[in-house]
Amino acid sequence: MTCSRTRQTDQFTSSVTPTEYVGAGGLILRASRFGELTAPIVLLLHGGGQTRYAWNHTAQALSEMGYCAITLDARGHGESDWCAQGDYSTESLVADLGAVICALPTAPVIVGASMGGLTAMLALGEDDSLPCSALVLVDVAPRLEQQGVRRIIEFMCRHHDGFDDIQQVRDAVAAYNPHRAHANDLSGLHKNLRRHNDGRLYWHWDPAFLDHARLPSETDDGMFERIRLESAARKLSMPVLLIRGHQSDVLSDQGARELLDLVPHAHYEVLDQAGHMVAGDRNTIFTEAVLNFLHNPSCIGDAWGAGPLTETE
Repeated sequence: MTCSRTRQTDQFTSSVTPTEYVGAGGLILRASRFGELTAPIVLLLHGGGQTRYAWNHTAQALSEMGYCAITLDARGHGESDWCAQGDYSTESLVADLGAVICALPTAPVIVGASMGGLTAMLALGEDDSLPCSALVLVDVAPRLEQQGVRRIIEFMCRHHDGFDDIQQVRDAVAAYNPHRAHANDLSGLHKNLRRHNDGRLYWHWDPAFLDHARLPSETDDGMFERIRLESAARKLSMPVLLIRGHQSDVLSDQGARELLDLVPHAHYEVLDQAGHMVAGDRNTIFTEAVLNFLHNPSCIGDAWGAGPLTETE
């Protein structure tokens, strides 16, 4: 594919640089950059219905360890542009990612959760010209559990009319993920919300996204086709780490093992006391797992050295 240049904003806010990329069809994708582009780059892709702020703690930790962490809002999510045509298809997500990768000065490590991981799997498996140093898949594989996927989409559909206040948002999140310990400080939730003219709070993503996030069934895989994902996974040649939440209802151990059959060189790690939202459920040990992978020469050394901090290991 033809690579284009990124447009960047040089204004720093608390050591984080707001950044813009041009996605498919000229759509503007907004990102946050933690660290300098001269460092090894880690590109973090969130799941459907999330925003780039889901990665803040991990991105900060990566930057403190000498990496340049870039968190990206997918089209129609967070502060990225909404598509006027409502195009949130798999093809457009893949094209967006390809454009972002080509705009980076060096081959990144990509960390993708849920929708972000599936998008990365397709983009990298179907276009071997895209540079990528390594891939971390967070609780996703070609085979996903229909019940878990349905639960996510039903949650997203359930609150299309918004919320009266932040307490209602907290209660909705707690009902979806009852096993997670919820902080008393609710300020972080505001980054996932928009306040409309009617005074109500709405999720920070385009409702038209749900036109593509179909409920899976016995005859319909939903947004991402399993056969296509399996074909792409077989072609992944870069170092791969699969992280699964032990309590996940989206990716089973069987689904994870099937990915390992498709990608025999992949590494596999299961995090206890974590569900599908692995980074949010167990952020510290999730970040440690990613850093251990990046610093382990047997995992990624041939592709990227042993990481920027090999002298301290």
